[in-house]
Amino acid sequence: MDTEELRQMEDEETPMMKTIKGATTGLVAGTIWGTIVATWHDVPRVERRVALPGLVRTLKMMGNYGVTFAAIGGVYIGVEQVVQNYRMKRDFVNGAVGGFVAGASILGYKGKSISTAISAGAALAATSSFIDVGGQTTRVDTGKEYYPYTTKKRPNIN
Repeated sequence: MDTEELRQMEDEETPMMKTIKGATTGLVAGTIWGTIVATWHDVPRVERRVALPGLVRTLKMMGNYGVTFAAIGGVYIGVEQVVQNYRMKRDFVNGAVGGFVAGASILGYKGKSISTAISAGAALAATSSFIDVGGQTTRVDTGKEYYPYTTKKRPNIN
């Protein structure tokens, strides 16, 4: 598919559906990341009234990261869609505004400081702008197709 076909498919979705997809993707990615982070920490000591403390701590971390990533994804896509509909333009500015608002509101709230909010917002805005300016994709299409088998005939050895 070329870029124009992808944009047409993307335009068929409502802004609410895009926001829900962004939040769901963030929830899944955050839960996976929470699982990875939980494996890096030491297992807590066994306490008297807590069954399976390692599992409880892992589930808490998975939930914490999952909710944070879901909030970032939902706010990012939601603000990006609002800005896009308001400006009637589709460019990197929409993603930059969405990234700044998501970083500043969600990560700033968790960090409980203005400097953290501005830093996180700027980092997400810069990352979003970098990806959007670069062709709105992280993959480079060289036009080659790769098959799990060869399509050329081999020369006979005889």
